[in-house]
Amino acid sequence: MKKSIMIIGGGLLQVPVIQTAQKMGLNTIVTDYNPEALGMKYADIPVVMSTRDIDGSVRAAKAQNQLTPISGVLTAGTDASMTVAAVANALNLPGIKFEDAEAATNKIKMRTRLTEHNVPCPSFYPVWSLSEAKAACKKLGFPVVIKPSSNMGARGVMRVDDRNVLSDAFKWAKEASPNGEVLIEEFMEGPELSIDAIIYNNEVTITGVADRIINFEPYFVEIGHTMPSNLPAKVQEEACDVMKMGIKALGISMGAAKGDIKVTSEGPKIGELAARLSGGFMSAYTYPLSTGVDLMRAAIEVALGQEPGNLEPIRNKVSIERAIITEPGIVKEINGLEDALKITGIAEIFLNVKKGDKVVKPRSNVEKAGHIIAVANTLEEAEQAVAKSREVLKIDIVQDMEISMESIRLAAREKFKKVCYACKTCDGANCPSGVPGMGGIGTGSSFRENMSALNRYKINTRVIHSVTNPDTSTTFFGTPLSFPVMAAPITGAVTNLCGAIDELEYNRAVVAGCLSAGTIAFVGDGATPDKYKIGLQALAENNGMGVPIFKPRSDNKEIIKRIKKAEKSQAAAVGMDIDAVVFKTMAMKNQSVGPKSVDELKELISSTQVPFILKGIMNPKDAELAVEAGAHGIIVSNHGGRVLDGMPGSMDVLEDIVKAVDGHARILIDGGFRTGVDVLKALALGADFVLIGRPVTIAAVGMLDKGVSFYLKTLKKELEKAMILTGSQKITDIPKDIVTKAGMKDFIAV
Repeated sequence: MKKSIMIIGGGLLQVPVIQTAQKMGLNTIVTDYNPEALGMKYADIPVVMSTRDIDGSVRAAKAQNQLTPISGVLTAGTDASMTVAAVANALNLPGIKFEDAEAATNKIKMRTRLTEHNVPCPSFYPVWSLSEAKAACKKLGFPVVIKPSSNMGARGVMRVDDRNVLSDAFKWAKEASPNGEVLIEEFMEGPELSIDAIIYNNEVTITGVADRIINFEPYFVEIGHTMPSNLPAKVQEEACDVMKMGIKALGISMGAAKGDIKVTSEGPKIGELAARLSGGFMSAYTYPLSTGVDLMRAAIEVALGQEPGNLEPIRNKVSIERAIITEPGIVKEINGLEDALKITGIAEIFLNVKKGDKVVKPRSNVEKAGHIIAVANTLEEAEQAVAKSREVLKIDIVQDMEISMESIRLAAREKFKKVCYACKTCDGANCPSGVPGMGGIGTGSSFRENMSALNRYKINTRVIHSVTNPDTSTTFFGTPLSFPVMAAPITGAVTNLCGAIDELEYNRAVVAGCLSAGTIAFVGDGATPDKYKIGLQALAENNGMGVPIFKPRSDNKEIIKRIKKAEKSQAAAVGMDIDAVVFKTMAMKNQSVGPKSVDELKELISSTQVPFILKGIMNPKDAELAVEAGAHGIIVSNHGGRVLDGMPGSMDVLEDIVKAVDGHARILIDGGFRTGVDVLKALALGADFVLIGRPVTIAAVGMLDKGVSFYLKTLKKELEKAMILTGSQKITDIPKDIVTKAGMKDFIAV
């Protein structure tokens, strides 16, 4: 009767160990939560069970053991060591203690165990709250690395260089942590090694040392590895010695281990150490290709309680893995895979995407488009093989002209994690969140009222004229714009957007996307005291082409400090959203804000030579006072319905505010604007510019600057068509009489 071995995990990285076990004449029992996983199709006995469900896996193992006695259990390439140990302990199979497997999985327990045994590793602090994270950073000093205590693939891992991004990074790590624990540790500078080992009865055999290639700061995305390492032999020996110390400290006496070892100026230190063989195609592909050693067979032999066979290399090749990274977007076509595989030196190509899939800029190791495995006599030859395969393998990503709003919404929806459904009609009717989030405060009525107010205004067309090519251009305090629409200021990528995009990436996408469309962006301040610097950085990178809007902090000096920094960024103008005096996220961050008197506004406005804009004006009296204080522009806005329930829509108050201002300040408006027709309505009633928020955010999350640019260019085309249908040659030619306000009865009856 054939022996049976249980393999925890049925994904791509477990396929080699499944196939090897079958070649050894073993009956394979494979568990995975996904019945369609590739390894489940190879399994002799597939069992649908999550690799994280320890109790469930033990129950399944005991039940299966009654039918086909299990002689060993193992995993490869995934963090299932605790499940493996639990099954091994329950069935009295070769393996390690459960508490040791836990210490090799939970990064906090791992660091604690290593520190207790004087094994070199970074200084660290476990944290549960943001306040604890801030205290830890103060003790460690920047830069630091923040990560979930138990996850793999660099999910939720980020380098933090200052307090400015700590809040967002903490929340991102927290969300990626299954148990909510977060670890903050000192950042270790230096090259990194990936090391595999086989352990039999406490005897450790190092089976592979590779150079890891990490990119995409501030994240830690492995874009490839090189086997064998090119570091000096002495450095590798020292790293292996530290690895062995770590293996002993963690109690890994039987099985396998993989370590990520940083070579610092203070010597090698353990970054990660797990009780399993490495993933990333190293143990199953590059090491066997490089050495001729079947590491999967050795791991299986040890799992069965047998001494592993020969682990001495029988050849000396260079084998590399290189990630396939594409531009973000939607996969249109994939061609040339078969021809790429025929290139000399190419061993395998694994694709993680197919036609129609969304590709994002990777922030972890699970967001890459694919992997290329090559083997040759030298590193140069292996790299050349990869380069040739990349030329042949074509992954066509949807380009700007081919982007559609539907593809943008689809891409955004996948990243928003239900904080926003990216609805076809963004009117707040089905908004899944309040504040924080993408929704409105309270019942959301103020958010919805913006759309309702816009819909009450109807367009009267004028079609007997000679206008065929309308001019939508205008200027914003001397800055030329292709049309009078700009992006509204939005902050809080983690707080409001559920970490769908990081703060700097969002600001860069919006600023660059606006410039590509011929306009500029407003950037926000945010509740975190230093968050305004992120928006200013994005502006500075683009010659200051944008407008920062600051929160009405109680101390004017704090606002003036921000204004001065904005001037250094060469901002086109500055401003303040005065209606944020009771904004929920400010209270959450314990930030003191308050209303401003005319004299206080004068102090702010006189502190700068650039135009000053006051945002959040919703009645004529405030508009008059803003002009009295010297504001160069006002933004008619109910803050997207995010500060107070039961407010009117911004379009309902526009005409009265236009009359009150009487041309003494430029008038901007936001709130519910979605189409070129919406923009036309506001311009006809006296607004000089329109700001758009949520749709721009959706576009940025969906396809970064290309998404923003596409949406705004689409909006410009819609405005041009609307101008043709109303006989408007220029923006200044748009007559008021093309707009009719429907009565409430008429509106309801439509």
